[in-house]
Amino acid sequence: MTLLQRVVVPVATEDDAAETCAALSPYLDEIEQVVAVHVIEKAGGGIDKAPLEKRQEDAEDILDVVEDALGDDVAVERDTAYGTDVVETLLAEANGHDATAIAFVAREGSRLVRLLSGDTSVRLVTEATLPVVALPNE
Repeated sequence: MTLLQRVVVPVATEDDAAETCAALSPYLDEIEQVVAVHVIEKAGGGIDKAPLEKRQEDAEDILDVVEDALGDDVAVERDTAYGTDVVETLLAEANGHDATAIAFVAREGSRLVRLLSGDTSVRLVTEATLPVVALPNE
């Protein structure tokens, strides 16, 4: 088993999916399966950001980007997950898919934005129970 045998790849937007696929492409020879995961964040009793149907349609479009970019070179599994905490949900999905690693491209943002948002990248790296690979951001 290799580190990148079954990789969970979180994707938030279509642009993020395209950027992540481009960064992952040089490593496809080492990967058997990519599990693309889009998390629909629920408000936990509050008002959601958008109607669920719209967010599900958006998730399908985002996951289409991954399948279109990588599907000819590696097995791609698509997964839409729901949760009130994106990091916890991603980690649960990774464990549920028996992932060997999580691979992602850290998103841009100022220190203030990262502080206010809880810096998902830092939480993903520090709370994971499996290897996390930060892909280069060009």
